[in-house]
Amino acid sequence: MGPVLPALLSLFDQPRRLLALIAAACIALLAFGLYLQHAVGLEPCPMCIVQRYLFVLVALVAAIGAVLPAATARWSGALMALLSLTGAGVAARQSWLQWFPPEITACGRDLFGMIESFPLRRVIPMLFRGSGDCSAVDWTFLGLTIANWSFLNFLLVAALGAALLLRRR
Repeated sequence: MGPVLPALLSLFDQPRRLLALIAAACIALLAFGLYLQHAVGLEPCPMCIVQRYLFVLVALVAAIGAVLPAATARWSGALMALLSLTGAGVAARQSWLQWFPPEITACGRDLFGMIESFPLRRVIPMLFRGSGDCSAVDWTFLGLTIANWSFLNFLLVAALGAALLLRRR
């Protein structure tokens, strides 16, 4: 491991650089998701869309925190941790649906169709119920699905956000 670990630990001494790295990583994950959608042809389910929005929010918080004074890094870390834990919860639920698919699967409308047809207070619970699409495993890497990888990335960002929150000045 040599010089890698000290270099990673030094990022905590430069919170703005760490926040910029987190923002770039979230953008890279979003770009890969768009590649899977548009180049490979995998259509995202409602839970995937929610996870994408949460990655966008984490990237925005991290990018804003990276340009603000370093003293605000703690608050950026707290907000990133909260958003990431929410994303991890959605990804965990989707992983659960993939491991234990429901006996009856019904493919519902896409997110935009639901928003156009129903009030928001009905759409939000629909998103988290999942559908046949959310339990489908269309792609894996090293034996893990997209939802599994999303869960791990959300946990990593939550841990980094918590570390920023708890770091000493």
